[in-house]
Amino acid sequence: MRNTEPTNHERRETTKPRNRPTAFCVSLVCAFGMTAIVDGGRPFVYVGRLFVNVGRPVQPIDVGRPFPPSRNASADRRSLGGGGQGRHVAGLKLPAYAAAPQASRPAAPATAAASEFDWPQWQGPDRTGLSKETGLLQQWPPAGPPLVWSIAGLGAGYGSMAIRGDRIFVQGSKTAVDGARRLSQSVISVLNRADGMGVWSKALGAAGANDRGPGPRGTPTLDGDRVYVLTETGDLACLKAADGAAVWQRNILADFGGRQIPWLISESPLVDGPNVIVTPGGPRAGIVALDKMSGKTVWTSQQLSDEAGYASPVAADVQGVRVIMTLTSRAGVGVRASDGKLMWRQPSVANGTANIATPIFHDNKVFYSSNYGTGAALLGLTAQAGEVNAQQIYFTREMQNHHGGLVLVNGFLYGFHNSILTCLEFATGKTQWRDRSVGKGTLVYADGHLYIQSEDNVIGLAEANPSAYKEKGRFRIADQGLPSWAHPVVSGGRLYIRDQGTLAAYNIKAR
Repeated sequence: MRNTEPTNHERRETTKPRNRPTAFCVSLVCAFGMTAIVDGGRPFVYVGRLFVNVGRPVQPIDVGRPFPPSRNASADRRSLGGGGQGRHVAGLKLPAYAAAPQASRPAAPATAAASEFDWPQWQGPDRTGLSKETGLLQQWPPAGPPLVWSIAGLGAGYGSMAIRGDRIFVQGSKTAVDGARRLSQSVISVLNRADGMGVWSKALGAAGANDRGPGPRGTPTLDGDRVYVLTETGDLACLKAADGAAVWQRNILADFGGRQIPWLISESPLVDGPNVIVTPGGPRAGIVALDKMSGKTVWTSQQLSDEAGYASPVAADVQGVRVIMTLTSRAGVGVRASDGKLMWRQPSVANGTANIATPIFHDNKVFYSSNYGTGAALLGLTAQAGEVNAQQIYFTREMQNHHGGLVLVNGFLYGFHNSILTCLEFATGKTQWRDRSVGKGTLVYADGHLYIQSEDNVIGLAEANPSAYKEKGRFRIADQGLPSWAHPVVSGGRLYIRDQGTLAAYNIKAR
């Protein structure tokens, strides 16, 4: 496929300045690889990197690596709880991060063991945003579905959550205060699914912040007895899911020559067979595969040096060839999963500001979409002799998806075109309908319905119906001071809504 992408000089002349967003991307879906940054003429340098376990400090890794501080003036400064002895790093005493935020409601009955309705990673079991659950409410009461529990104190961030069995895994940032000094850490917290009570919590490294708020933007990934976590500053950690014990950790920007992107790393790591896939955006290392058991480098994409976008990758088999697909800062791409060789590159679907939405793969085709006046394209994929070729089937400006993602249900795509909820026929790109719905936001699918979380704090239920928009209920959540950008989750008969440091579970099981 011919590469018609403009040069760096042309991009600087024709695109919107990257430090002046009209809106932030979350990948939402969601690492500073430099020794210092400058803010308002003032250089900042990291003091070190640390693991802190619940009441049991673990030795820091690569203590001398510099990093930038958080600029979070408004984040929740409370720790995840008391307890633990803490550690000293570069002369600053850090508290241990204890068990987690406490539920605001009485404990509910215990949930079942791991099941097919778990949500073990970004956008669910297969990264499509589709739940297989049935027997859910088909219409909500005027005030919305019943609240089971809610918690506060998760820490700042835009990431969604992973759920398996009786555990919820979610990321946030916490700020430790020692006299006049402050140190923000990026933290993973694990909660009891039944009542939201804390199980364990662990700091993974320095937190990040920018003009759209501090904290992680990604979602943990569960695989077997391990959990993989990528922070907003590039620390990739493999932990034991049971207790957070460290298995391995490395910083993907420092290790692969990547550069922090303007609104912070927003990717959720992808486990594909024996490997974990991430996009550091380094020279000849736009995408990399690491051995999921040891963290050692398996391959780097030698033909791809694009800076990272904000999208999370997906994997699929194309006529016998396994490929990894994502949106970088400059193109929709596919690389061969066995060795990282570049299979295709489509610049037309990328903008010069922020490329965020996870690609949609179906029937040997892949759909990419981005906002900022760009649009979407469907590519047809064919394999021959171990190579995959991509040919554009159509390009449309009728689906410019920002950060809310898309779902494909029975041949139709649902997602926000700018701020308008839109239904698009996958095969042709033909628009079926548009509606303002509850306002621009994120969405997932379950039991015939779209569950929508508006960035303006409204939660909605609508039919996944290609004939017309049919709303089945809505309710409002409290404003946490920043846009409500986290993606909702449907799992085990409950709807989970995260907004910054708060998380709530609603009972959506039919009576």
